[in-house]
Amino acid sequence: MSEKFRQLLAAREPAPATITPHIGVVTLQFQLYGVEDLKAKRKAFTPMRAIWGKEPDLAVAETGDLEALDSAVWTIVAIGGTSQQLTARLDQVEKAIEQRIDAPVLEVHRELL
Repeated sequence: MSEKFRQLLAAREPAPATITPHIGVVTLQFQLYGVEDLKAKRKAFTPMRAIWGKEPDLAVAETGDLEALDSAVWTIVAIGGTSQQLTARLDQVEKAIEQRIDAPVLEVHRELL
């Protein structure tokens, strides 16, 4: 090993011992009106995957009764550095979903892990 490389190794800062990611889960229950088939239901919720499903810190999936035509349950899982950042991100996503999805939200369940 060269002397310069030894100096660089000695001068480097130690890596953090542990990194604990914070995980948040939001479950939204929607009421659907006028949905005649599953194709129309999927079309109503296309933005859920198209917009928020592509975000690197989010995972989006329909988790309720997939065959029900009068309701839909979607779960969004987010990962963040701190619980405050995660809470702010989940607030932002929840508000954006309520504005973009044309279905009333009946129930919201949020959990930080």
